[in-house]
Amino acid sequence: MLRELEELVVRNSYTRNREGAESVCGLLEAGLSDVAGLHVRRVTSDAYGPHLVVASERARDDSSGCVALVGHYDTVFPPGKFEGFRIDGELVRGPGVLDMKGGLVVMRHALAGLAKVGVLSALAVRMVLVSDEEVGSPEGADVIARELGGAACALVFEAGRVHDAIITRRKGTGSVRLVASGKAAHSGNAHQDGANAIWALCCAIDEAQRLTDYARGVTINCGTIAGGQGRNTVPDHAEALLDLRFVAIRDGEETVAALKLAAARAEAAVPGTRVVVEGGIARPPLERSDANVALFREYAACARAAGLGDGEAGLIGGGSDAATTAALGIPSIDGLGPRGGGFHTLDERAEISTFVPKLEAVARFLYARATAGT
Repeated sequence: MLRELEELVVRNSYTRNREGAESVCGLLEAGLSDVAGLHVRRVTSDAYGPHLVVASERARDDSSGCVALVGHYDTVFPPGKFEGFRIDGELVRGPGVLDMKGGLVVMRHALAGLAKVGVLSALAVRMVLVSDEEVGSPEGADVIARELGGAACALVFEAGRVHDAIITRRKGTGSVRLVASGKAAHSGNAHQDGANAIWALCCAIDEAQRLTDYARGVTINCGTIAGGQGRNTVPDHAEALLDLRFVAIRDGEETVAALKLAAARAEAAVPGTRVVVEGGIARPPLERSDANVALFREYAACARAAGLGDGEAGLIGGGSDAATTAALGIPSIDGLGPRGGGFHTLDERAEISTFVPKLEAVARFLYARATAGT
């Protein structure tokens, strides 16, 4: 497993590195095709690497009732920023060892093990590996919806958490760009003729930030702001990028609506300006549900039998493709990859001792599903 992981990690698959993505996709495609009973096909992309759809014979023509396995192979660092693979005692380090090439290796070897003991032929399972998850799965979400509709459940192999806690809920995410326009004028000779776009933008930002409500799990963060030409010119353009997080889809929708009202009030406060709200909800939340909890308990028994922790994780602030499967009405759990830390940092690492138990846990789960009623 570590040799296979190294081959994947030393190839940079930053989301927008199409050449690197193609290389990693080819390795994954070859490895999965080597598993007897799996059918692998590519979904081409105009902007990112190819997406992969993998199916057992029983799920080749129809995803209804299958077990869905979900992952991504893109990573967050461009070429030259964070490279290489190394074993450091009980840890393995490198871009993607945790998020989430380690999880991909676990999935492949679990399916290979089931094939080796003759169980894969009795299992309806589909896997979707997308190449654009780190930028919100703009294409991948449609691939998941098209290829996994009607699945019985979805297991997502993002980074394993402390004590192997299993994720049943995540915040939804949104991205909003506020664009303010006004009228340029000389700040000394014709100040009264100008309409200050920065002032209007700041009015909108101030109201937007006040929409944060920790009790409801809603946060707004203005992450960047830019505008203006110089100190002595009334600015005619300014813009800002906002990050949204929310626990319930209704809260996300209401927050986006409130941002549009804030923009309208900012326009009224600074005559002659216009503030446009672009973007909105990027990912729905993975909301905790009875179905998710039932799936968590079923998987937790397998994790416990493999010597892993079996607890339920608290609310996770970051989004994942588990939210996409859940929005399709598919019971979904997440965080099933190897345990580690430092994802999205130069200190990304995974615990070597967790790879085999994680494999065993999913193999137990799939074996039970394949042999249920026999």
